[in-house]
Amino acid sequence: MKELNNMGFGHYGGSLSIVETLAVLYGNEMNIDVDNPQKEDRDYFVLSKGHAGPGLYASLFLKGYISEETLMSLNNNGTTLPSHPDKNLTNGVDMTTGSLAQGLSAATGIAYGNKLKGLENYTYCIVGDGELNEGQCWEAIQFANHRKLSNLIIFVDDNKKQLDGFTEDINKSMDFVKKMQAFGLESFRVNGHDVYEIESAIKKAKLNNESATVIVLDTVKGYGIDAVANAASNHHLRPSAEMMTQLEEAVASLEVKLKG
Repeated sequence: MKELNNMGFGHYGGSLSIVETLAVLYGNEMNIDVDNPQKEDRDYFVLSKGHAGPGLYASLFLKGYISEETLMSLNNNGTTLPSHPDKNLTNGVDMTTGSLAQGLSAATGIAYGNKLKGLENYTYCIVGDGELNEGQCWEAIQFANHRKLSNLIIFVDDNKKQLDGFTEDINKSMDFVKKMQAFGLESFRVNGHDVYEIESAIKKAKLNNESATVIVLDTVKGYGIDAVANAASNHHLRPSAEMMTQLEEAVASLEVKLKG
């Protein structure tokens, strides 16, 4: 969020709704090595909803993959941090994403390739609820079922909003858990803003050796910052002076907690 404030605009809403999931993955769950980011047996992460790149970049900064100076260069000319992740530019990014639905397909391919190599690692993928309007996602999910990709863990960021409004008003989602189960994958819903529930869900997913697992995250777009969460359209924001003050105060408060 600090890098977005520095720029003065960007994808606040969808980045804030996955903060806790990123914190659990990068803070505790993923087998990764900052000193050897390309090690073969690492866990892979694919941010299929690539517009939430600022959230991923913040995680990479906290983990040590990128510097604060790099973080603050988000979306500037010549930056290595474009608004959507690019594996050819950013240290620690496993897959270039941004064209919605393609990231989930890539994640299934990565998981399948690693399975063929006999690697005992995991591929994690976050896909948006609005993104699941796209048919390509369901082709990937069907493939994951057919290949029994138990090394693939998919998170659905069910924040109820997408670019043009509420997801239910644009294309009714129905029950994601039941839909995923109908496609043959293990699936369940958790509070997407509770790190303990998310961590417990991942551990449960790792006990499943028969199929990929889908963890549906019940989230709020813009969670944690009332001015963002309550904004009618919060996919991409150019904050007002009042909202910017709230955002800067929130960042300052979090920095105090992190340093404490």
